[in-house]
This record gives sequence, structure tokens and C-alpha cells, in this order.
Amino acid sequence: MQLLLERGFDGMTVDDVAEAAGVGKATIYRRWASKELLANDAMAELFDIEIPDADTGSIAGDLRQVYRDALMFVNTKEGVALIRLAVTEMNRDEQFTAFYRGFLQRRIALTAAALERARQRGEPIRAGADPVLMVQWLAGVLILRALTGEPMPAVDDTDHLVEMTMRSIVDG
Repeated sequence: MQLLLERGFDGMTVDDVAEAAGVGKATIYRRWASKELLANDAMAELFDIEIPDADTGSIAGDLRQVYRDALMFVNTKEGVALIRLAVTEMNRDEQFTAFYRGFLQRRIALTAAALERARQRGEPIRAGADPVLMVQWLAGVLILRALTGEPMPAVDDTDHLVEMTMRSIVDG
């Protein structure tokens, strides 16, 4: 992942990955049939590690934890580099677009599950609460800021972002 972030997909080679891992190139190819599959797995692992699911007992708590984790990640050099890399690679290769869509779909499924848990607990979640838009609005803000060089929302902005989301999904 570090090589991918530092050099981008085109600048990273399987030879470099093998050298960094202290193994032969054949070892890498036994596990990943192509550089694309290796890069996809590296990005998937990083996204899953950096922004895990939350089940805190309330939708506000779940959002707060996920947003805080996301903001902690995007406020790192690696986080911004990953967003820029993802956008660059999506424009270059349909496989990366499919990968990123898959990441968003997993995040949307986790968000839909969080909304359903909240409903089952009796929280006043609107029938029209849209997990797709919940994920896309925050992702859009982060992508736009990464591309324009604007500062990312700070971790201290977590409560404000949760409040904005809560206004759109809670009745009353």
C-alpha cells in the first residue's frame, strides 16, 4: 500500500513490492495474478482497517464513531493520498471504478444495517432515510477537499457532521 500511495499505480512495480516484502516476485504472483489485483486488495484492506463498522447502541453513536474514524484517516497524509489515488485510478481503469463502487456498496450496506438496528431499537428514523445519500454526501465532501487541496473537516467537526446527518434521517 505504501508503494501505491507514494508512486501511484503506474509507478509501482511488482518487483518493488516483492523487494519491500523480502520475497521473490514469483511469491507475489502466486497470490495475485496481476498488479491490478494486488493493488485492489491493498486498497480494500486499507479501507476496511481505517473505517470499521460501528454498533454503539444508537444511530448517533454509530455515525459519530464512523465519522470520527473517517476524519482521523482523511486527516493523515496517507488518507489524502489514498483518496487522490482512488480518483486518479478510477479515471484510468474501470477495474478501480468497480473496486471503489464495491467499497461504497459495502459502506452503504453497513449504513442501511445501522439504520435498521436503530429502527428496531425504536429510534425515530424516517422511512425515507437514504443510506446511499448518507454515504455519498460525506464521501463527496472528502473527495472534493482532497482534489482541491482544501483542509479536510477536522476530527473536532464530527459532532457537527453527525448533527447534519441526523437532521436528515430522524423524524421530529
